[in-house]
Amino acid sequence: MGRREKGMKKKKILQKLTGAVLTACMTAAFAAAAIAPVYADTPYKTYTVDGYGHVTETQTAYLPYETITKIDEEALNSPTDFTLLKDGYMYILDSGNKRVIKTNTNAEFIGSFGEDVLVNPRGLYAAEDHTVYVADRDAKKIFVFDGDTGLLLNEYGRPTEAMYGETQDFLPIKVVANEYGTMYVVCESNTNGMVQISPVEGGTFLGYFGTNNTNASLMTIIWRAILTDAQRAKMVGNIPSTPDNMAIDDKGIIYTVTRGEEKNSLKRLNIAGVNMIKPDSYDEVPAAVAVGNHDNAFVASQMGYIYEYNNEGDLLFVFGGSDDGQQRIGLSTKIEAIQVGTDDKIYVLDSDKAQIQVYEPTEFTDQLHNALYLFSKGRYEESKEPLSEVLKMNNLFDYANMAMDRALYKEDDYEGALKYSKLAKDFDGYSDAFWEIRNAWLKKNLATVIIVVVLFFILIAIIKAIDKKKGILDGPRKLLGYLGEKKLIRELKYMFYFVKHPVNGCYEIKRKGAVSVLSANILVVIFTVFFIINKYFCGFLQKTVREGRYDIVSDIGTIVIVLILVVGCNYLMCTINDGEGKFRHIYCSFIYSATPFLILIPFIFLLSHVVTYNEVFFIDVGFFAMGVWIAVLEFISIKEINDYTIKETIKIIFLTL
Repeated sequence: MGRREKGMKKKKILQKLTGAVLTACMTAAFAAAAIAPVYADTPYKTYTVDGYGHVTETQTAYLPYETITKIDEEALNSPTDFTLLKDGYMYILDSGNKRVIKTNTNAEFIGSFGEDVLVNPRGLYAAEDHTVYVADRDAKKIFVFDGDTGLLLNEYGRPTEAMYGETQDFLPIKVVANEYGTMYVVCESNTNGMVQISPVEGGTFLGYFGTNNTNASLMTIIWRAILTDAQRAKMVGNIPSTPDNMAIDDKGIIYTVTRGEEKNSLKRLNIAGVNMIKPDSYDEVPAAVAVGNHDNAFVASQMGYIYEYNNEGDLLFVFGGSDDGQQRIGLSTKIEAIQVGTDDKIYVLDSDKAQIQVYEPTEFTDQLHNALYLFSKGRYEESKEPLSEVLKMNNLFDYANMAMDRALYKEDDYEGALKYSKLAKDFDGYSDAFWEIRNAWLKKNLATVIIVVVLFFILIAIIKAIDKKKGILDGPRKLLGYLGEKKLIRELKYMFYFVKHPVNGCYEIKRKGAVSVLSANILVVIFTVFFIINKYFCGFLQKTVREGRYDIVSDIGTIVIVLILVVGCNYLMCTINDGEGKFRHIYCSFIYSATPFLILIPFIFLLSHVVTYNEVFFIDVGFFAMGVWIAVLEFISIKEINDYTIKETIKIIFLTL
C-alpha cells in the first residue's frame, strides 16, 4: 500500500470484526460423520480492508469443505500440531495419546509411532522426505523419526555451548527444519529467539535466530535513567516476547507469529533474521502461520479467524470465527495449527474439538490467486485476464484493482493505471502514473504555457500603460473604493491587517470595535466552505475520505460544536482568572487569528492537484506553516485581549484545553 497513511490509521482487525463476525448468520450444522461434506451456505462472513483502512465485507473467499474428526476409527486426543506434505500425506501430533499419526487427506489411518518415546509433545514438523521432527516440552528434547517406518533416528537435548546460557532451560514447543536438517526451535520462556541447531556432530548450537524487539516507552526510558540500580532491579523487566508458532517455506524463509507484537505479530525472516514484511492489519492472539502457494501467507487466530496476506503484507481476506459451543462447521474453538494443500485447500487443526476443518477456495479466490501470482512473477500481461475476471465478480475489490493498475503501468498505459489506482486507493500507483502523465503533458505543452504566461504579463503592462494615459480603469477603481468604505467590507478586510499586526489588531478589536460579531460569523462561514471544498475535492494523494461519500452536515456540526466549546471554555477560564476580554472580543480575535487558513488553503488545494509523492513535502510544509502561524496568533490574541503575561497566557491555554 502507500507510503503515507493520510488519516487512514488502520485499526486492529480483531476489534473491528469480532462483533460483526460472531453475529453472522449460521445455517450449516456440524456433521457427525468422520468426514462430512458441506452443502449449506457459508456460516461466516468474509472481510477485507480497503485503501482507506476500513473493514469491508466482501464475497466469500473460502467455503467449509469437510471436517476430519477421526482417522478411520482412531479418534484424536488433544492434537496440537500437524504437517501436510505435497504428496498428500499428513502427520498429526496426537498429543493426548503421545503419538504421531500418519494419514492422508482422505483420513485413512496409515500408522502411528512415538508411543514409547514421547512424554509431552507440543510441536511437529515433517520434511518432504518424511523425516518427522517432534518438539517434546517435558522430555526437553527434539525427537527425529523416520515417518515411513516410525523408527527413532535421533534426539537433540539442551545445547551445551556456553552462548546458549548457563541457566537457560530447554523446553521445546515448536520446531521446523530446512532442507539441510538445521532445526529452528521455539522454546517456552526463552526470550532470546528461536534456537538454531545443526544436526552435525550430534547437534550443534548455531545461535539464536529472529529475536523479537523490546518495546520501551519514553517514560520508561526516563525512569530507568534516573533510578538507582536497586530501584531498577525492582522494575518489571522489559524483555522480548517469545514467538508462538512458525512455518518455513521452500526457500528456507521463516515465518513467525507472536502475540502482543501488533504489526510485528507476523514476521517473514530472511537468512539473516531480518523481517521483510509488516502487515497492514493484525490479530491480537495469532496462533499459527502457514505459507501458501502464491507468495501468500495465512495466519490463524486462537479465536478462530483466518487471515490471508499477499507477499507485501496486505490483508486479502479474513474469515471464520469462534464457535459458541453449538459445534457449527466452519467455526473453531481453539486453533493450534494451519496448513495449505497443493490444491489451495486450507486445513485448520482445532485442539478443543480434536478435529481438522478443511476449507476450499471459491472461484473468485482462485482467479485472484492466479492473478497475484502471475503479477508477483512479473508476468503482467498474463495477469490481466484473471484480474479482469476477478473485477467482473467484484469491481470494488481493492487488491485486484491495485494489481491491474500496476500491470497497466508496466505496459505504459498510464491513463488506465491512473483509473484503477483511484479505484484501489493505491496512492503509490497513482503517484507513479500521474508523474508519467504530467511529464508527458509538460513535454507537449510547456512551450505553450510559457508563451501564454509571457503574453499575460505583456497584456497587463499594456493595460497599465493605457490606464495611466486614458484612465480606463477609473470606473472599477471608484467602485472598489466605494465598496471598501462599507463597514462590513472594511471589517472583513481587517483580517489582512490583523495577521501582520496582531498586537495592534487585538487592541483595536478590544478598544475601537474594529470588527463585529457579524464579520466574524461571515469568516466562519467562509472557513467552513473552504474546509469542505478542500476535504472532498482536494487532490487524490491528499484525500482522506472515500470517493463519492459526503457528510457535510456532520462537518458543519463538528466545526460549530468545536468552535463553541473552545471559545466558551476559553472565555470561562479568562473570566475566572481576571481576564479583561469580553466574550465578543475573545470570539472575534479567535476567528481572525485563523486567517492564515484562508490565505494558505487555496494554494495548498491547488497544489494538491498537481503534485506527486516527490513534491508532497511542499504541502506538508504549507500545513505546518499554517498551524504554527495560527497558534502564534491565537497565543497573542489571548494574551493581548485579556492583558495577561506570557506565563498567565500559557496557564489559560492549558486550562482551556
